[in-house]
This record gives sequence, structure tokens and C-alpha cells, in this order.
Amino acid sequence: METVLISVAVLMIVLMMGVPVPFAFFASTLSIVFLGGYDFTFLPPYGYAKAGSIILVAIPLFVMSGAFMERGGIGEALIDFIDCFIGRIKGGLGAIMVVACAIFGSISGSGFATLSCIGSIMIPRMVSAGYPRGHCAAMICSASLLALMIPPSLNMILFAWVSGQSVLACFLCTVVPGLILVVLFSMVNFWLLRNNKDIIVPPPMPRKEKMQMTGKRTARALPAMVTPLIILGGIYGGFMTPTEAAATSIIYAVPIGIFFYKGLRKPSVLYNCMIEAITTAGVIMIMLFSVMIMCRLYVMENVPQLIMDALLMISDNPTILLIFVNLFMIIIGMFMDDTSAILLTTPILMPVVAQLGVQPVHFAAILGTNIGMGCVMPPTAPFLFLGSRVSGAPITEMLGPTMWLILFAWLPTLILTTYVPSVSLFLPRTFGFV
Repeated sequence: METVLISVAVLMIVLMMGVPVPFAFFASTLSIVFLGGYDFTFLPPYGYAKAGSIILVAIPLFVMSGAFMERGGIGEALIDFIDCFIGRIKGGLGAIMVVACAIFGSISGSGFATLSCIGSIMIPRMVSAGYPRGHCAAMICSASLLALMIPPSLNMILFAWVSGQSVLACFLCTVVPGLILVVLFSMVNFWLLRNNKDIIVPPPMPRKEKMQMTGKRTARALPAMVTPLIILGGIYGGFMTPTEAAATSIIYAVPIGIFFYKGLRKPSVLYNCMIEAITTAGVIMIMLFSVMIMCRLYVMENVPQLIMDALLMISDNPTILLIFVNLFMIIIGMFMDDTSAILLTTPILMPVVAQLGVQPVHFAAILGTNIGMGCVMPPTAPFLFLGSRVSGAPITEMLGPTMWLILFAWLPTLILTTYVPSVSLFLPRTFGFV
């Protein structure tokens, strides 16, 4: 037990020192090896074997596809399309941002790509229309995290790989919680802006003019809207594996980015997208290698059973124990990026929640919601700092709206996902995965 506590302390200290996450995991691993007297020679082959899964090939492919979509000009087409329906009501631009993040997330699978793409387009529009900059920044930070829940989610690929579950089932389990968040984010947005008199609302358009505009914007947005249908339709139709669907999305994204949206016409843009994808994939693979070695040692140190024993000392009521499990995951999400948090918590907590009677696919939805909320939870809140840079809003102006979103969107969704299993299991059961 002392070895584990020291390794956790080492991990926290080096993270706070600013050491990159993969190397922080390596430092924690080395502390366990030396203090526990383990033979180090079996660990690199184990990490290499775990990181050599064909499923993981989908990650760099989806990252590359998301980069092509982000730079290709798809975001603005999606926003203009949604604006046709809710852009002329008070607070409508906030709801447009939320829906656009959900749709773009279903294309890119990346929260960071969604934040930078949709945020860079929507925040200037909203600020010029009188929306408070802090409100805009807080909304994009939470809404961009829908990309972690709406398939194809990179985090769910990682969860499925670590836990040995079906990737398709893990994709489906977070859809309903994600849609609940879309509704609640929009409702909180309208509530916060209900008395704001500075917001400029465009006047209603004549019916004929509106129909013409909607037709033009629909035609422009259609290639982008087809992308998730190709990806998810191919996967759930049985025509493609997730890896093949990721490759297909690249084959589709490049031509429409070059010839239709024309955002990829410069060779330098294509080159930068590929460099970005390669860099991201490299970081993820190093992280996979280091985290899997550390988690293997944690299992050998019997950490899951130690956590379960500690929880049972508090209570034997599963409802109360799940509260503490959720708190643990939220804290992890506050201190780490979403990828690291998924990789670290999945192998440690899977045996714990299994003893509480939670199905693995249900746990995937609980974990996904927790990690998302942890990314905007003060004091660390990694997505708030990124959103502050993208929007130019001080963190202090973002905290108020963020707390409203946490209290009245994230927490209700987490409670429903945790204690009403059908919320996350409905679609996997419908498709026969559970």
C-alpha cells in the first residue's frame, strides 16, 4: 500500500511541475518498480503488446480526418445551416453553438478540434451580437466536450480497447447522455440570457426569403452532414470496422475539403493537418505504452481490491459507493486530460464497479460523462484554460456560467447516467450489443 501511495504522490508532483503526462506516468512506474522490487524486464514487452492492437489504428485516422474537417471549412457551413432554424431568437446563437459542437464532434471525435473550430467561428459572431464573452467561452468549453460522447469518440475507442468491450457498444452508450447534455446546455444558455438586454436579435425574415436561404445553406451543409452517416452507417450496417470507417472518412474529407469547401486547396494546409495527426498519434501511443505498464503494476499491487475495501469501510450501499466512485473519476478528470484519465481509471475501476453490479458498457457512459465534467471543473479545468485562449475571455468571467452548466446540465446528466442504466444501455440493447 505504501508503494502505491508513493507512486501516486510522484505522479501528482511531477504533473504539477509541468512534466509531460507520458513521462509523468513513466516516473510513477519507476517508483513502483524500485520500491516494490519488481523485475523491469517483463514490462516493456507487455506495454508493446498492449499498444499493438489493430483497433488503435483508428485513432490517428480519426484525428487526421478531424483535422481535415476542421481546416476544410465544414464548421462554418454547419453553423450557417443551424442558424436557419434557431438563429433569430434571443439566445439562439448559444444554442447554435451547442448543436454545431455536437454535429462537428460526430465528425471529428475530438474535443480540442471542436473547441478550436466552432469556437473560432462562433465566439466573434456572438460577441458582436452582444453576448457576454465569458458566457460564450463557458458555453464552448462545455459544448465542445460533446465530441467525447457523440460517436465516433476517440475516448470510447480507448475504453473499449482497455476493457475488452465492443467498440460499437461503447460508441452507442454515450449517445443518449450526449443528447441530454445538448438539451440541458441549450436550456441553461437561454435561462442565463433571459434578462440580457444587450443581445441583438435579427428581425424575422419573409417566408419566401427564409426558404431560399435555408435551401442554399442546406445544400452547402449537406456534404458535411453526410460524413457522420457514412462513418456510423458503415460501422453499424456491418460494412466497415471502426478502423476502416476512419480511413473512409479521410478519403471522403479530402475531396470535399478541396473541391467543395475549398479550405484544403493549399498543399501546406494538407501537410499541416498530417503533421498534426502524426504528432497527436505519437503522443497517444507513448501515453498508451506508459499508462498500460503503470496500470499493470497497480493490478499486481492489488489496487482495485484496496479501493473496494476502502469503499466498503465507508458503506456497503451500492448507491453511496457509486457516489464515491464518481467523485474519484471527477477528480482524475480535473487533473488530467481526457485520454490520460480514461487510460488510468478504466483498468483500475473496472473490477470495482463490477463488484457493484455495474455492466461494463454502462460504466463506459458513466466514465465518459465524469471525465467530460472533470475537464471543466475548477480549479484545474483544462478545457477552461484552452477556451480562455481561444475566446480571449478571462477565466474569472467564465466561472459563473460554467458553474451553472455544471449544476444544471452536467450533474443531472451524470446522476441519470449513473442511476438509470437504461439511459446508456437503451441503444446498445436495441442493436443487440448488451
